[in-house]
Amino acid sequence: MNQTHQKFLNDSEVKAFDLEHRRKLLYNIGKYDVAVAKGKTQYSDLELAKARAARIKRNIVNNFETYLSEFEGNFLANGGKLIFAETGADAVQAVLKIAKKFDARKVVKSKSMVTEEIELNHHLIANGIETLETDLGEYIVQLDDDKPYHIVTPAMHKSKEDIAELFHRKFSTKPDATPEEITYFVRKLLKEKFLSADIGITGANFLIADVGGIALTENEGNGVLSMSAPKVHIAIAGFDKLLPSIKDLDLFWSLLSTHGTGQKITVYNSVITGPAKADEPDGPSEMYLIILDNGRTKVLEADPQKEALSCIRCGACLNVCPVYKNIGGHTYGSVYSGPIGSILTPFMNGFEEYNHLSFACTLCGKCTWECPVNIPLHKLLLYNRRDAVSGGFTDKSFSKVMKAYKKVMLNRWMIETVPTSIKNVGIKMVFSKAWGKRRQVPHFQESFHSLWKKEEKGK
Repeated sequence: MNQTHQKFLNDSEVKAFDLEHRRKLLYNIGKYDVAVAKGKTQYSDLELAKARAARIKRNIVNNFETYLSEFEGNFLANGGKLIFAETGADAVQAVLKIAKKFDARKVVKSKSMVTEEIELNHHLIANGIETLETDLGEYIVQLDDDKPYHIVTPAMHKSKEDIAELFHRKFSTKPDATPEEITYFVRKLLKEKFLSADIGITGANFLIADVGGIALTENEGNGVLSMSAPKVHIAIAGFDKLLPSIKDLDLFWSLLSTHGTGQKITVYNSVITGPAKADEPDGPSEMYLIILDNGRTKVLEADPQKEALSCIRCGACLNVCPVYKNIGGHTYGSVYSGPIGSILTPFMNGFEEYNHLSFACTLCGKCTWECPVNIPLHKLLLYNRRDAVSGGFTDKSFSKVMKAYKKVMLNRWMIETVPTSIKNVGIKMVFSKAWGKRRQVPHFQESFHSLWKKEEKGK
């Protein structure tokens, strides 16, 4: 067992038995559950909408090169500048090079999981560039020197009392400040930052091939301001964000908002096709798009796990996952947590270190049922397990146990001829430690086969 796996087990145990953590997490997820159930009622046939979206995304996954080439031609024709980054380090260096070109000292960012993936904030700040998260949840996490806990809701693990205490500690606001008061305080603070920033950085919810534009969807307006107020706009996105046409947005924007937050549609929806034109008074004078690989090609080469590249990052699979709801987001040790993170992280960060995430699943199938693009998440986790075992990344003892189990299951006489008392002694000797100190080792009783024979004999 490697250190990453051991840390996962240790952190899982701490979080699973932290009742206050569980209370906060379940309370916040519960709010989403109610909202999402209500949001789904806007569909006359939700399953048909999901099937359409799945078909479009699978087509993209199977034809990435074609759509990426179309997007590239249209984006460049719109006046944008395109950079392809193979690794996170390449993407960071590209941003730093642009910042140096424009002598940038201040950066504002809208919410973006891909910038968390490459730890962009850390690198910008290390190079003397003031970097500010403008999404309220991300700002709270940044202010507390923390990391996002959830794909959609970065501060899901914090209560309103935790946040009020944080702002009191950092800004001497009222210790019992309400969410409305904190929001108003942050809004005033950020306004000046938007106006004085040299560069605005955003992610992209979708890359639209036929118009060569990026689509942003948000609730606070910080994305719109981040890409339009500064003179330079940098967008960063994985190539898995591609969609064929702007006509697909009516389907995907609504599915994303419904499954992410329970809204029919989010408040601000924008399509940005490049820098401001000569006759446009607003918008950036330069726009760069960095398209990131960072392990996505490895996922694309894996069959059938490549279906995970259909993900639209709604976070719905996290909200229904019994494992996530017990151990929380940070325990995964990855930017992407929950079922989708357990599929992607081994490819992005290495199977040898992170294959254990694929085993952190009950296989209940709730994530697959909830996914708005019909990714068979729990099945893909099984394929990850297959690859982890065949690659020799799992503990050798695990393989030995499974071989022994297979042999016994294929030879029933081994089970039937061993007395029950010996079975119970053996199971305790072999599994008592692995089974966990808080669980009771199963106790064998008379077998069904033996009971059946007695019943037949009695007749």
